[in-house]
Amino acid sequence: MTRVKVCGITSVDDAHLAVGLGAWAIGLIFADESPRACPLPVAEEIAAELRRQTLVTGVFANATLDAVADAADRCSLAMLQLHGDEGPAFCREAARRTGAKVMKAVRMKDAASLRELEPFGVDYHLLDAYVAGRRGGTGETFAWDLASAHDRSVPLVLSGGLSADNVGEAIAAVRPFAVDTASRTEASPGRKDPAKLTAFFRAVEERSTGAPRAAEPEASSEPAPVP
Repeated sequence: MTRVKVCGITSVDDAHLAVGLGAWAIGLIFADESPRACPLPVAEEIAAELRRQTLVTGVFANATLDAVADAADRCSLAMLQLHGDEGPAFCREAARRTGAKVMKAVRMKDAASLRELEPFGVDYHLLDAYVAGRRGGTGETFAWDLASAHDRSVPLVLSGGLSADNVGEAIAAVRPFAVDTASRTEASPGRKDPAKLTAFFRAVEERSTGAPRAAEPEASSEPAPVP
């Protein structure tokens, strides 16, 4: 089954909704300019309640190492999603200082965009849509055939404008390890729509049933759901 990451979580209730539906990971955005920025006290509360049931992910864009490490410590982050101009050395140091998995994102403008990920030996690669002047949460898709050049040596996470209406087609086209949803499953920025999110999970399950399961990374320390 293709895994699901639910990004742009800003409340405990939405975090519980996502995890209850089976979210592999939830994304808490630590970027003040984002309409989906999660206040640090809320992020701490979410992590305290759910860190044993899902991968609590901090989403950063050009933050300092100290800021990343502080948020990771205070929120017990299991994964860091780096969505800015961070280089391979930054990713390695962030992983070393926090002990968290690292997902490096790239915005897919054209075929050359994928080559930006080649130096990054991180835990996951995330492909998002390119929209000038915006880091993510745009609600826009990109040409999924561009993902075909990815060699899959690093598990691939597909993002960018995914909804219940198109995620099945996206999975069929890309065969990603996981899909990431944010704006298209919202009632408003930072607030999830339960019906849209439920439909998204249902569409992923329907497309994934009977399809070859994406391989887990060999060395995994992901938390197991609590019974």
